Amino acid sequence: MYNIYGIPYSMMQEENYVLTMSWSNPTCGSSETECYSSLPHTKGMHFYLDVRRKLLITGVILGFFLFAIAITALYRTCSNDKTQREYQARVEMFLDNYRSLNPTRYSYADLKRITNQFSDELGQGAYGTVFKGKLTNEITVAVKLLSNSIGKGEEFINEVGTMASIHHVNVVRLIGFCADGFRRALVYEYLPNDSLQKFISSADSRNHFLGWERLNRVALGIAKGIEYLHQGCDQRILHFDIKPQNILLDNEFNPKIADFGMAKLCSKDKSAISMTTARGTVGYIAPEVFSRNFGNVSYKSDVYSFGMLVLEMVGGRKNVDDTAENGDQIYFPEWIYNLLEKEEDLRFHIDGEEDAKIAKKLAIVGLWCIQWNPAERPSMKTVVQMLEGEGENLTKPPDPFSSSVPKRTSAGRMPARRLHQELAAISEIE
Repeated sequence: MYNIYGIPYSMMQEENYVLTMSWSNPTCGSSETECYSSLPHTKGMHFYLDVRRKLLITGVILGFFLFAIAITALYRTCSNDKTQREYQARVEMFLDNYRSLNPTRYSYADLKRITNQFSDELGQGAYGTVFKGKLTNEITVAVKLLSNSIGKGEEFINEVGTMASIHHVNVVRLIGFCADGFRRALVYEYLPNDSLQKFISSADSRNHFLGWERLNRVALGIAKGIEYLHQGCDQRILHFDIKPQNILLDNEFNPKIADFGMAKLCSKDKSAISMTTARGTVGYIAPEVFSRNFGNVSYKSDVYSFGMLVLEMVGGRKNVDDTAENGDQIYFPEWIYNLLEKEEDLRFHIDGEEDAKIAKKLAIVGLWCIQWNPAERPSMKTVVQMLEGEGENLTKPPDPFSSSVPKRTSAGRMPARRLHQELAAISEIE
């Protein structure tokens, strides 16, 4: 189709004027659009539509690509930020743990504030008085104010130097210390159930009886703590004062070993250590600590003390009686051995067969641990295995009292003898 210009108007007024027009015959396809697009004047419009369509498609693709880039960048930014936060949290946790691994040093004024002027006394020991205190509203501590009479600060140095490297669930945690002039103190975690002594040597022990299952768990926890001291540290730590007063109990009655004032460090590759004076508490001290005639002082000395502790748990009373007439001491472990020898009932708050099995197992383990020859005592690793078992396969230990006299004459009477009376403390040499 074309526009025609320049036809005179006079020509169109004539009656016989014929205007002849012609046009090319386009080849049309099946669709009207194809026929229209094949006309000459539509070719530019068709090209223009193709360009717009291509630009639109390109724009959509480019927009989607830019959107994907933006999302990826945002994700990486958030991810990197999260990683940085996690990394920072790990660093902070490490620093907190590092600070907790190293006891804090407090001033005496700090201790007065923590203990409210030392107003709440928990108890007294051989080396000082223990007070209850609070670091915060949530953290309760026990502050042991050491006596000024302690010579040269040996107990303080032993305690801080030893416990700063100890981290075990069955060892009490040292939180801090004070060395302000002549004033010295130790700050521990607070354990609300006091010491094991309260539950096994009370005059009304039935009212405080923990039950045989729990006693077995307590004995096992103590054994694991001692095993850690002997094998789990860089240097072997000998406690030398394992006794009920130094076993503290938490909310769940889990035991924690405390009071390392008499502890001694030694190399793991040494079978014996040097000793210049006897250490420990009468009734729990291994015989070789008094006299080298019984062998060398070693980690087996703690095994002996543990055995005496277990027998006291079994009997519910002290293993020696300081109130016996004429200064004689009732040697309770020998009485337990004689009951086992005759296969008699131990008769200590036993209500059923399972309780009887546990009591017998604890008695056998304790008697193995107090053998007078250190070489015949088991290691604490073996003790742990014995306590973890049911006890049926435990063999009865040799009689550790075969040389002691007199023997008891009946199951209801206990033999009397002077414990360690003839064992003089001598110097030990490597």
